Amino acid sequence: MVRGYKELHDPDTDTAPLRDHDSLDPSANSRLHPGSRWGDAKEHRQEEDVEMEELLSTSPATGLTTEQASQRLRQFGPNELPVTKRSQALKFLGYFVGPIAFLIELACIISVIVKDWFNFAIILGLLFLNAIIGYVEEERAESAVDALRQTLAHRTKCWRDGHLHDLDTSLLVPGDVIVLRLGDIVPADARLLGIGVTGIETDSDLLVDQSSLTGESLAVRKRKGDEVFSSTIIKQGQQMAIVAKTGSKTYIGIAAHLMANTKDEGHFQKVIGRIGNFLIFFTLFLVILIIIFQFISFRNDPVRGQVLKILGPVLILAVAAIPVGLPTVCSVTMAVGARGLAAKQVIVKRLAAVEEMSSLSVICSDKTGTLTKNELSFDEPFLCDDYSADDLLLYSYLASEFGANDPIELAVRFAAEHQVPLLRNRSSTQTHLIPGFEVNEFVPFNPSAKMTQAIVRNTEDDTTFVVAKGAPQVIIKMTGHHGPAVKAYVAMAKRGLRALGVARTVAGSRDQWQLVGLISLLDPPREDSAETIERCQQMGVSVKMVTGDQQLIAKEVARRLGLGQVILDASHLANPDLPELVLSERCYKSDGFAEVTPEHKFRIVEMIQKRGYSVGMTGDGVNDAPALKKANVGIAVHGCTDAARSAADIVLTAPGLSTIIEGILASRAIFQRMRSYALYRITSTVHFLIFFFVVVLAYDWTLPAKLLIMICILNDLATLVIAVDHAQVSTRPDK
Repeated sequence: MVRGYKELHDPDTDTAPLRDHDSLDPSANSRLHPGSRWGDAKEHRQEEDVEMEELLSTSPATGLTTEQASQRLRQFGPNELPVTKRSQALKFLGYFVGPIAFLIELACIISVIVKDWFNFAIILGLLFLNAIIGYVEEERAESAVDALRQTLAHRTKCWRDGHLHDLDTSLLVPGDVIVLRLGDIVPADARLLGIGVTGIETDSDLLVDQSSLTGESLAVRKRKGDEVFSSTIIKQGQQMAIVAKTGSKTYIGIAAHLMANTKDEGHFQKVIGRIGNFLIFFTLFLVILIIIFQFISFRNDPVRGQVLKILGPVLILAVAAIPVGLPTVCSVTMAVGARGLAAKQVIVKRLAAVEEMSSLSVICSDKTGTLTKNELSFDEPFLCDDYSADDLLLYSYLASEFGANDPIELAVRFAAEHQVPLLRNRSSTQTHLIPGFEVNEFVPFNPSAKMTQAIVRNTEDDTTFVVAKGAPQVIIKMTGHHGPAVKAYVAMAKRGLRALGVARTVAGSRDQWQLVGLISLLDPPREDSAETIERCQQMGVSVKMVTGDQQLIAKEVARRLGLGQVILDASHLANPDLPELVLSERCYKSDGFAEVTPEHKFRIVEMIQKRGYSVGMTGDGVNDAPALKKANVGIAVHGCTDAARSAADIVLTAPGLSTIIEGILASRAIFQRMRSYALYRITSTVHFLIFFFVVVLAYDWTLPAKLLIMICILNDLATLVIAVDHAQVSTRPDK
């Protein structure tokens, strides 16, 4: 549970809605029932935890010995996620697999059998041309994504043999004692020891940014015994920790496992496969009829009855049936569209995703940082009589700790410095001073008192007063203020707003308190989010918000975005009593999901797909990666982590979701071009097949294969213009 200001809402006295969300701690946020596949994995992890406890008794003063570390490295393996890199040669050979590729290869084999080497060279050249175009375009897209990749730290401070070493993170093992300081990236799942870097016990907490895991904006306070997770960032404080899990056993390992078990085949490959299968079966049917007819007609002819002579017409039919230009034109069409999208800050990683985006019916969007700004800001406050919003911010500023990295403190100070004229007009060299006031004593936040206090002197009239800022219920009770303040506090709680109470004493007294007002804080929606959602809905695409935040907070953000209020929490996805059909129906009809984990996001995408809909998923963190991989089109947003970027099909380089609209419009235009060409090419191929079938059987006439290939090539070249032709964009998802 988050402490500090995140404990402002007392579990015993506060209303339930304002209890801070436990979802920031990944280990405490799974509500999946034990019968689910993820529930089984969790039980297995709990069994392993018991075994691991024996390894976590390392002395913080000396750390592991080199021998112990080597033995555990052999036992647990390196501290890195397994990465399966596909061979470039195998990747290139993959373009020679598939119904259409098999049809071209069949024609090559027949050419060899009949010893028609010219046709063999032409057909083989076309086969390699298709493979080269596909391979080059995919490589170009992946290179664009690699250029965006950010480098993370790969070294950490670790105690070994009684000395502090600068160690490569891949060499860490369970039981290692590491040092975590401000700005460090946590190299493995570890348990805090409550000991400072100097070896002395400390009561200070660590402030940890877990946004790469949870996607949520508020940092988490961790104290002795709490677990910190790999890839999270230390925002404040320093402590030593003992490594508990490494590599694939870490929290990130769950996401990696889900990603590894997700297939990559998309809609485009299936469509091309179906077209190829249709042409193959149609060709085989006609070829068998011709072979039977030829053998019967020329069974007594020593020249025409030869097998090679009979295979000649078969070769012509096989060549006529090959939609040689279909993969090429489709690849060129998508490549042209991908380059156009790159100019609009949409990087396409998987080329087929350009076409698949046109059929999206549902987009599941991560809330924090995508639909919202990922920063707490000052919202509509409650003010008591004779006090203004500037007064509220000024007094809260006086009771704030200068230089603190707490996100709520930062939000309050930022709002005050930008809205209160007295603070806004200060000299740049005196930002720590408050004109007209002098803070003589400051009492930091105390979890028991749930407030901060400052004794302030007004330098103009030389009067002294005390300012307090803290949990609303505590401040309201202290001031004896009831009625409107309590109603305002309850209203904020129902809307999921984080609230702070601010009070001051009457001049000359330290016991007579006056309530100044209540500050409300919220991660506000981006300026373009509501418009983007509205445009998506007009285009027939339903947008569903997905967040690890509380249900009430999610509902408030949904209200401001113009989404519906049907927000499900994670428990709806783990109800063992509900059949899959009911769960998938609930997922599709809801407007969003709250208190979710990576497993939940994966499940949401899976459930909606079972309804027969094409699903897009946006995200930026490690927690989004499995769902990005599972979705028909995974979209990594601006500022995403490496895990999200590698799992996604499309990467947005501009903040917000507005660029998705450009992507959908472009993909629908591309779809229209590809459908026009595919329909033309299929009908053209069938026309060729029927024509040659008739003339071969009725007139015993053959056309040299080289002339037929020339007709096919010229025909395809003439239709290549479809790749850049103007197209009418559909108002609904394409099918």
